[in-house]
Amino acid sequence: MSKAVFIDRDGTLNEEVNYLNDPDKFALIKGSLEALKLLTKDGYRIILVTNQAGLSKGKITLKQLDAIHSRMQRILLRNGIALASEEIFFCPHKSEDNCECRKPNLKNFMDAKERFKIDASKSYVIGDKTSDIEAGKRGGYKTILVKTGYGGSDAKFTAIPSHVAKDLLDAAKFIIGRGASTNV
Repeated sequence: MSKAVFIDRDGTLNEEVNYLNDPDKFALIKGSLEALKLLTKDGYRIILVTNQAGLSKGKITLKQLDAIHSRMQRILLRNGIALASEEIFFCPHKSEDNCECRKPNLKNFMDAKERFKIDASKSYVIGDKTSDIEAGKRGGYKTILVKTGYGGSDAKFTAIPSHVAKDLLDAAKFIIGRGASTNV
């Protein structure tokens, strides 16, 4: 079984842009590259799990989403981080659709866990929304709320994170410093 860090995209990895639909507006949050390097060097598989309701709301097309993810992957690869397309899970639904893949529901997490043989007890979920933290708790993962993006201000769920970090880099340093086997 392997260990992983499930990372939300908008507001956690990259700057929050309401319904990002232009690849040229994709910008990593300062320190994100260093965070991913630390985590991968320590043996964590990086998996992106992102809600993309803009698809069902008509604010972004699948072609635009693919272009954004391609740009993200090129930036990461240029910096020595390989993130395969099968390591990106997204939900195209609105919250009122009540689907199984929209966080805090677990379908994307369960699919990734099965595909990559992830050990939840050695893994983390990092995000800027309470839906990220709720999903992590439901899945049995340790959770870290980052203060970038929404920073938990959405307050839709009452799940308490295992840890609160300034940003993704701070979260990565916490994970590496504490180790996956430490109860937080």
